[in-house]
Amino acid sequence: MGGVLVGFSIIGFVILVGYLIERFGVAGAGAHRVLNRIAFFVATPALLFTVLSHADARVLFSSFLLTSLCSVLLGAGLYLLAARLFFHTPVAETVLGAASSSYVNANNIGLPVAIYVLGSARFVAPILLLQLLVLAPMILAVLDVSTSGRMSVRAIVTQPLRNPMIMASAAGVLVSITGVRLPAPVLAPLELLGGAAIPMVLLAFGMSLHGERLLRPGSGRRLVATAAVIKVAVVPGLAYLLGRFVFALDAAELFGVVTISALPTAQNIYNFAARYERGVAVTRDTVLVTTLASVPTLLLIAALLAPGAA
Repeated sequence: MGGVLVGFSIIGFVILVGYLIERFGVAGAGAHRVLNRIAFFVATPALLFTVLSHADARVLFSSFLLTSLCSVLLGAGLYLLAARLFFHTPVAETVLGAASSSYVNANNIGLPVAIYVLGSARFVAPILLLQLLVLAPMILAVLDVSTSGRMSVRAIVTQPLRNPMIMASAAGVLVSITGVRLPAPVLAPLELLGGAAIPMVLLAFGMSLHGERLLRPGSGRRLVATAAVIKVAVVPGLAYLLGRFVFALDAAELFGVVTISALPTAQNIYNFAARYERGVAVTRDTVLVTTLASVPTLLLIAALLAPGAA
């Protein structure tokens, strides 16, 4: 338990430093966007490749992934049911709400949590690949059709090929599966770049929190509350039940899958909303609310499920 608290303390401290950097204008306007872009296009792909190339590929095609997938689908289904019965929102807003209730921040928060709390980035790799390769294209397809009345099949199909994290992850998995041993001069610069990923994304995330005002009147508070409760409480509960009683995960995997499922809503969902100019306030507030609420949730999960916590 002490190690878990240390891990969260490290993450929280770096996020706080990022917030203070933005608060006092140390890095100048738009710096967090620059950090995000460098992390997205350079550092994080390098980290994912080096981690996955050494990982046991079986975790990517296992009951761990099935547990994550089932809990995500059930959580999104609950939101869709609530939206149909109580909110009657348009298709685009409904899809974004369902995504907000189930699509986790596997990059900015998930990678640091996996490394510092779970002990390895391999635990976040399955859900990261699932979201980037399957869920994101599905969400974008529905948004394309519902907002424009037409669908760009080419853009959706080729999207994974234009995402450096997907390409790097796929390359890392390929190396792991084939057992290829890369020479040290090839891995060394990638490991150096990958080492910058976590500090950069945490600083950028902390910087992005400055100046945000939560839950303005008329911004869809009931929608935010519904998505946040499902994301932070219901989906982790489903992951626990499925992991323990259906897929019989061991203690480390159960802790990992429940922890990953309790991560806050991904900022990608806000980016999707901003791109299509639908449900922007709701998705933004859901990201912030779930980010704040996930901290005590993750600490509780660690206290109950971390191997050796009892």
